[in-house]
Amino acid sequence: MHAFAMASLCRICSLVVVLQLLHVYSLGIYGFKHQTGKDNVTSPTNGKPFPWNKMRLPGMVVPIQYDLCVHPNLTTVHFTGLERIEIFVREHTRFIILHSKGLEITSAVLLPKDDLGSSKPGKQLQVLEHPAHEQIALQAPEVLTAGQRYLVVIEFHARLADGFDGFYKSTYKARDGETRIIATTDFEPTSARMAFPCFDEPSFKANFAITIRRERKHIALSNMPKIKTIELEGGLLEDHFDVTVKMSTYLVAYIVCDFKSVQATTSSGIKLSIYASPDKWSQTHYALEAAVKLLEFYEKYFDISFPLPKLDLVAIPDFQSGAMENWGLITYRETSLLYDPKTSSAFDKLWVTRVIGHELAHQWFGNLVTMEWWNDIWLNEGFARFMELVSVSATYSELQIEDYFLNVCFGAISRDSLNSSHPISNPAETPTQIKEMFDTVSYDKGACILKMLQDFLSEAVFQKGIIHYLKKYSYRNAKNDDLWNSMANASSVLWVNQISSSLMSSLFSQSCIHNHMGKLTEIEEMMNTWTLQKGIPLQISLLLRKQMFLYCIFSLSSRYFWHIPLTYVTSSSNTVHRHILKTKTDTLELEGEVAWVKFNVDMNGYYIVHYEGNGWDNIIKLLDQNHTLFSHKDRVNLIHNAFQLVSAGRLSLDTALDLTRYLRRESSNVVLLQGLGYLEMFYHMMERRNISDVTENLKRYILQHFKPVIDKQTWSDEGSVSDRMLRSALLELACELQYPRCIQKANELFSKWMGSGGTLNLPADVLKTVYSVGAQSIAGWNYLLKQYSLSMSGAEKNKILYALTTSRHCEKLTKLIELGMEGEVIKTQDLAALLNAIARNPEGQGLAWNFVRKNWNNLLKKFELASFSIRTIIVGTTSRFSSKDKLEEVCDFLLILIGNL
Repeated sequence: MHAFAMASLCRICSLVVVLQLLHVYSLGIYGFKHQTGKDNVTSPTNGKPFPWNKMRLPGMVVPIQYDLCVHPNLTTVHFTGLERIEIFVREHTRFIILHSKGLEITSAVLLPKDDLGSSKPGKQLQVLEHPAHEQIALQAPEVLTAGQRYLVVIEFHARLADGFDGFYKSTYKARDGETRIIATTDFEPTSARMAFPCFDEPSFKANFAITIRRERKHIALSNMPKIKTIELEGGLLEDHFDVTVKMSTYLVAYIVCDFKSVQATTSSGIKLSIYASPDKWSQTHYALEAAVKLLEFYEKYFDISFPLPKLDLVAIPDFQSGAMENWGLITYRETSLLYDPKTSSAFDKLWVTRVIGHELAHQWFGNLVTMEWWNDIWLNEGFARFMELVSVSATYSELQIEDYFLNVCFGAISRDSLNSSHPISNPAETPTQIKEMFDTVSYDKGACILKMLQDFLSEAVFQKGIIHYLKKYSYRNAKNDDLWNSMANASSVLWVNQISSSLMSSLFSQSCIHNHMGKLTEIEEMMNTWTLQKGIPLQISLLLRKQMFLYCIFSLSSRYFWHIPLTYVTSSSNTVHRHILKTKTDTLELEGEVAWVKFNVDMNGYYIVHYEGNGWDNIIKLLDQNHTLFSHKDRVNLIHNAFQLVSAGRLSLDTALDLTRYLRRESSNVVLLQGLGYLEMFYHMMERRNISDVTENLKRYILQHFKPVIDKQTWSDEGSVSDRMLRSALLELACELQYPRCIQKANELFSKWMGSGGTLNLPADVLKTVYSVGAQSIAGWNYLLKQYSLSMSGAEKNKILYALTTSRHCEKLTKLIELGMEGEVIKTQDLAALLNAIARNPEGQGLAWNFVRKNWNNLLKKFELASFSIRTIIVGTTSRFSSKDKLEEVCDFLLILIGNL
């Protein structure tokens, strides 16, 4: 078994170095080539120096309102634009510095400052460009006076982008085979500048009046409701939309398409619509139901009405991320919004519900209150991820999201344990650095420390703090400290309100108030230790004389220290005890005779616990004797802690495996999934290393140990969500391990499905397994590829594509990569997931990795560096390596990239 531990450690080391080198490479793109200083002042084509040398815009001029008219031509795939920006001048200047990227500006005019409504011709502004900073400077013929307002009129045009950023084209194939084009936007974080010249930073909030020109066969959507449509000469229609509330540029959105919708009205009168391509309209109904419930929940929870009269949710055929929270016009990848009861599994339903909850939370966290700068993007994303838990728990308790959220924190810990991690709040200046902030740390670690803070303060205080924060900073920008101050304020108000007037007048109560207020100031101090430094704390505990604990604090990745709000239960009391650990060592006096202590109750805290001495041996014995002594969340937490400590080299793999021995008697699905997940990971690691004897022994162990729970699984969609997820995972694993009963049943179902011409409705929870078994034959693989091109269900296409990647025939895997690069049958948006899935296949790991090395420049033409897709490709094709040779190979490749900068 020790071979497992060595391989695991090698794999972790590989991932650490890979992520560090990738980070250095991305820094190089902007850090080495585009340093911002006096030496980097560039000269535009007219030879004049650019008047500004910083990446961030100056604050001398700020926008008040944009009037933007856009005409996308879906035949020529070009667009033209005309905008009028009302600006306010804070300081005397002759230059207006704003952002523009890839736009051809044909005219820039400054209208008279004393008559903004005048039709008189304005004064021409000279346009200077700084492409490296994605900025333009509009030079006025005279000084702009501080305290005055002006109107800047700019005409521009460009091609609709081929990627996924800015104003870009997206295509879909109708059921009749026709390929149709739509035009859509995705601006976060720094791509509004690709669609129109603007002050493209979150603190430059303004109002927007959008006008869209389109053909009659299309519709236009934007952030606000349409107020009128004008018919133009030549048959074009011009849609005018109401003026938006004050917001940041990255939240502006508009779409020209031929989609259809379903609609409903919330109890507060908000018109809510779900849009999709006509052939997928039938898959929009669940999203409508969920969006109504979740929006109504948020209005009550935040005690703030949704400020817009309508909200549209749109399924976009080509979309790189999961969704984008544009205010009033949220865009989604199709698989994140559409739900097909025939092909969507329990996990798919949970995913769609979570993403809707996430984006609706953004309408308050991010849209109403926006982080001041991208270094604090976690204030948007961490909160939205956390609010998934809060909102879905309240509206769809049957989805059991509380159990799923454990995996969110486990994933954050795994990433945060690497040396390549970063603080939640981290400096970011260039567009590449900003994109890097949209990662597991900002989203998942952010959510997990908020969960820990909620547990520390109580749900009531935490909610009051959120409400205070949102109301105080509405339509404004905020920082880390603003959130902590709101939480402290809520704690103070609630505590003071609970004190009787008689106590308030006593000297004792005055002392209590003074002491309590002193503690309130510690909220910021405590939380800064979690947001301003990277890593995950490791708490080492030792039980002495059954009465006293000794704590030592280290980090799995560094030597930082934290203020840890510890929770624990003991053998003598189910009461949750609390203690804030602020120093490297500390002791606790325990009441009565104590045989054991379990820390981090229900995994509400963000830290790892190591039970030294005979601590782990005692826990193993307790689990063997009566595992229900611990809650199911505590059992999951113990398993995760043990294997995380194995990866860190602090616990033997034998001990961690011994901890899983009791799992044959485990009744909790989520605990079984966690334990089996680690066993499956080791099995695949040994399989890829060709350590055949260990692979076979582990395979035999899993099938024998878990045979009873595998055999009782039905090939159906019955049971609770956790029952269904366990079924999917167990049957998939059993068939991967070539368990005869599983293979036989899957082949039987696949043959019936194939014989029906793909019309037979199989249980959605077992589709992935059935397709994967069917894909092992040439005929089955070919048939699945055909069905993939015909399917109108994104959920089904995902399952088919995964199944196709499990083939052991390299020529088939190569064919998939070719199709992914072509972007027709397999869309470009799915290429990263495709390469990741192929790399999971032992036969495809080398194939995928070699392809990435040989086609790196081609991949960068499809996806921007630091994008989610590029990170998925790099991590997906390298993270399963577990040998020093492969580590050196990956490092050499990335060092070559850095050397070529």
